[in-house]
Amino acid sequence: MATTSRKSLYSKLMAFDRAEGLLRAGDNILIAVSGGPDSVCLAHHLSRLAQRRRLRLALVHFHHGLRGREAERDAEFVRGLADRLGLPFILRRLDVRRTASRENRSLEDAGRALRYRELARLAVSDGFDKAATGHQQDDQAETVILHLLRGTKAKGLGGIPPERPLKGAAGVEVIRPLLALTRREVLDYLKAHRLPFRTDRSNRSEKFTRNWIRSRVVPLLEKKNPRIREHLSALAADVRRLLRLKPSRGC
Repeated sequence: MATTSRKSLYSKLMAFDRAEGLLRAGDNILIAVSGGPDSVCLAHHLSRLAQRRRLRLALVHFHHGLRGREAERDAEFVRGLADRLGLPFILRRLDVRRTASRENRSLEDAGRALRYRELARLAVSDGFDKAATGHQQDDQAETVILHLLRGTKAKGLGGIPPERPLKGAAGVEVIRPLLALTRREVLDYLKAHRLPFRTDRSNRSEKFTRNWIRSRVVPLLEKKNPRIREHLSALAADVRRLLRLKPSRGC
């Protein structure tokens, strides 16, 4: 498979930003960074724009307390990334198991809920007006399929919005600047800029439905339509426009 050039990747990212109006001069942005490829790409991309756009940036890493020494190494990796990019680093430890038990949630759902709650607290306390996450086009396609599997109304086909209000933080928006790129293009970006990243082995476990969709369903669909990710992403955008959706707070 051909590698997408650095220039083409940058052009796609900037065209998406212009179309969605995600970044504005003087924005204060809290970037959620796990250490995986998507979030490393996001942190690097925004850091390159920081001076020209007068962006104030900080990296936040959430330690879920689930993966022992691997999780500690992830935290140290993100701390090192922040140092290399010249950005502030924030570490937050989350008790995911306790929350999952107390709120009768899966570990995956509890972790997501805690991350967004903590993003809201940090945004309010530290004066950020945006929180950026590394969702990309494959995540969008997987989300649309996941909603179909679980049963959804038309609104669910809108998938992951590029921008939505952050619950619990008035005036703060969650933005997804990487939705223009596929997972493969994110890896091309990292290769072009020689950026290392961490791999979470739990992302390969098919006990999580999203991982099963990623490893089984999407590749089967791709055999019939190599552009299935792009088409599902375009469908989600069309649905949001047609229904004039108010962004869901769940993604």
